[in-house]
Amino acid sequence: MRFLPQRIVYTRVLHFHGLSATIALMPIIKAAKKDLRSSAKKRLFNLRRKRAMTESVKEIKTLAVSGKTDEGKALLSKAYKAIDKAQKRGVIKKNTAARKKSRLSSLLKKTTAVK
Repeated sequence: MRFLPQRIVYTRVLHFHGLSATIALMPIIKAAKKDLRSSAKKRLFNLRRKRAMTESVKEIKTLAVSGKTDEGKALLSKAYKAIDKAQKRGVIKKNTAARKKSRLSSLLKKTTAVK
């Protein structure tokens, strides 16, 4: 499924002495046009990866808060997979991925101990 529009235009807002104007930036050189298209595609893929990661993390957090730790543990591998994919492709850094995984597992352990 192609989601990209035929013509991609970036806009920039300029502020000057209390006035603001929006101008459209469109590349002129052929290589710059191709680069704009590829960066737009990469942006979509990165947003998809980030959204998948945040949704899986959020799902586990809501399950942990509601006390359904068994279901949360079942979804933990899915969240780890999403976090690792985001880290592998450069959406998040290595230490951020490790921190997210560590906090998820400690959250599930805490809620299990409270039971």
